[in-house]
Amino acid sequence: MLKPSPTGPASCAWAAKALTANVLLGIPGVIPVWLLWYFAANWPLAAIGWTEPEPTENDGPLPWLLLGGPVVLLFALAWWLLNRPPRDGSTPRPRLYWPLSALATLAPTLGLVVAL
Repeated sequence: MLKPSPTGPASCAWAAKALTANVLLGIPGVIPVWLLWYFAANWPLAAIGWTEPEPTENDGPLPWLLLGGPVVLLFALAWWLLNRPPRDGSTPRPRLYWPLSALATLAPTLGLVVAL
């Protein structure tokens, strides 16, 4: 049976550490997000007419998959390992924790999108 989520200062401290770690991981995480957008904008989204492909991009998607795929996979692995909650029941509920972790990781990318 699942333990109820704890409340109080210990839970808030754990959440603050997790959000800080995810924001810090999101700073280098800008690169995999950009790689995913570049790939999507130049091939699948351009094929259905939602975006215009880069005119000088004539190598096809294979180099992007070979170079960008491992970068995205390594980042996803690092993110998952960072966010694996300890098994002592001191973490918040998964329904709240995982979306907040994803949003905290995307915060630097969203900040760049707004600023630029």
